Amino acid sequence: MSNIELNHTFSGAHALITGATGGIGQAIARVFHAHGAHVHLSGRRTDVLQQLKDELGQRCDIWPMDLSDRDSIHSAIDKIQHEKIPLNILINNGGTNKNSLALRIKDGDWDEVSQTNLSAPFLLCRSLFPLLKESALADGGYARIINISSVVAFAGNVGQAHYVAAKSGLTGLTKALALEWASRSITVNAIAPGFIATPMTEDLDLQAWVRKIPTKRVGTPEEIAFAALFLADARASYITGQTIHVNGGLCMV
Repeated sequence: MSNIELNHTFSGAHALITGATGGIGQAIARVFHAHGAHVHLSGRRTDVLQQLKDELGQRCDIWPMDLSDRDSIHSAIDKIQHEKIPLNILINNGGTNKNSLALRIKDGDWDEVSQTNLSAPFLLCRSLFPLLKESALADGGYARIINISSVVAFAGNVGQAHYVAAKSGLTGLTKALALEWASRSITVNAIAPGFIATPMTEDLDLQAWVRKIPTKRVGTPEEIAFAALFLADARASYITGQTIHVNGGLCMV
């Protein structure tokens, strides 16, 4: 074990992070940047992206993108491709949810949740594949795709049929792409967060859930970021098609 450098950095690596305006996305951006990566931040709220860019300083670019709008996605992808960014890491973190019992879910809400949480990651993976492949096949290069799923993709949840379906689909997409792209030296994995303290979970009765979590607490965005850091490491090349569960033991799969 003495030949493993625990202080390994991502110097020279380029990481695109969607949903970088949310709690988990910002934590991922900060952790990767702190470890030397050039981070590319994507999200709908340009002002929040700019604030994070100002905080991080150099090695940071922003690419405004609305994952619920295919035209917005394609426009951002065109700009990224035009810049020929040497992309090593794609983290599909962006997502949305509109809680409602299944019988009350509107068609538009179903479409928006499905588009944002499942179709958008697929479009990004497919469109950015050439950049990732080029990075993977370069001398000493590598490429990683990390999809942020959810504990509910495995446990289900009342009032989130569209969200559960989309996140379950994202887990399946992770496995399919892992099989197809393993020969191209691109690994594809997922992280399934449990209940994480972010603005997205502020309206939930977290204390009721804490009683069900073996570790007796909710998680932090930084704990998800650490899992992403592990999967993105160049030395994690033998891990693909897997889902890392970060939920305090709430759901053991």
